[in-house]
Amino acid sequence: MAKKAEAAAKTVTVEQIGSPIRRPSVQRQTLIGLGLNKMHRKSTLEDTPSVRGMIRAVQHLVRVVDEK
Repeated sequence: MAKKAEAAAKTVTVEQIGSPIRRPSVQRQTLIGLGLNKMHRKSTLEDTPSVRGMIRAVQHLVRVVDEK
């Protein structure tokens, strides 16, 4: 059970810093999947490999604000 509590405590907060205008629809959908769809919005997500991959796919449009 300690591993589950430890994994649940790890989060990452991302902020959208780039506009999805004139970007491929895949990148727009990735931003929506991250909970971002307007400039300067922040979203706190569980730090998993799939979330990290999504962040990497749109790294030019988002900024990692906080990692816990």
